[in-house]
Amino acid sequence: MTTAPPRQRLAREDRYRQLIASAWTLVKHEGMDALTLGRLAEQAGVAKPVVYDHFGSRNGLISALYLDFEARQEAIIDAAIAATPKRLDAMASVIAATYVDCALAQGRELPGIVGALAGAPELELVRRECADAFHEKCRRVLAPFAPAGQLAPLRVRAMLGAAEALSYAAVAGEITPAQARAELQATIALLVTTPKAPAPHKS
Repeated sequence: MTTAPPRQRLAREDRYRQLIASAWTLVKHEGMDALTLGRLAEQAGVAKPVVYDHFGSRNGLISALYLDFEARQEAIIDAAIAATPKRLDAMASVIAATYVDCALAQGRELPGIVGALAGAPELELVRRECADAFHEKCRRVLAPFAPAGQLAPLRVRAMLGAAEALSYAAVAGEITPAQARAELQATIALLVTTPKAPAPHKS
């Protein structure tokens, strides 16, 4: 009679990384409906209390997955920006390319995670905080190329909206990655260089 091999004991951080990787695999192959703490425990080969100890709830797991993607995306974008000439065309190109490519690298599971963030106030707060950080990054990098060296917050918000829409369209196969990168680059450049519309006169 053979016995099952003992479960491998990992350091807490290593176990966390294993669970995150297993969760992404689970969503990729079985979809968001399968993303439960119990199912993740089965996928990762650990006891349920281990998963609950790391994430607490399904919302905690969804939040952790989104933050994992955001951290990896931020590191890639920051490195690309640091290596890019300080010109608007180059900056717009590298922001567009890295944003689209990060979404493509994560695959079709990313829109499901993002969509789930709208399901609970605490998840929406996580997404809003990440969006604010991206807004500030774009504003800081692109403002020197804007008229008077200032970039309106609404312009930056429009960039993020375009980045998400074009990236998800590329992930879904509705447009090619090259189309998504080119359109996003053009959108960023246009939003940066177009003078701010004058405020309407009050009658």
